[in-house]
Amino acid sequence: VQLQASGGGLVQAGGSLRLSCAASGGTISSYGMGWFRQAPGKDRDFVASITWTGGTTYYSDSVKGRFTISRDNAKNTMYLQMNNLKPEDTAVYYCAADKYYSGSMSGGAFAYWGQGTQVTVSS
Repeated sequence: VQLQASGGGLVQAGGSLRLSCAASGGTISSYGMGWFRQAPGKDRDFVASITWTGGTTYYSDSVKGRFTISRDNAKNTMYLQMNNLKPEDTAVYYCAADKYYSGSMSGGAFAYWGQGTQVTVSS
């Protein structure tokens, strides 16, 4: 499975962006998926994840209430709607997937990773 993240860009604080993660080389309908982000000089952090059914979602405290993760298995794509963006959300955002995902917020729970898309929020 190959993952391609897109949708990043430059936005002012308070604005919105929607990231997409398109999968190819296989169907992700039975995969749990997630978003992580890495700011310059910092570790990669968990942002949000979703089970293969889409029935359960997880969020980091820093984005809860502002970001929404979703998926469209028919389109083999996952999304991250980001609202009320803040300068501290600036980072490279990565999507990830794993066939055996069970709700962990650790990057080690995901076997497949996309290349990342840059999100920059200006104040």
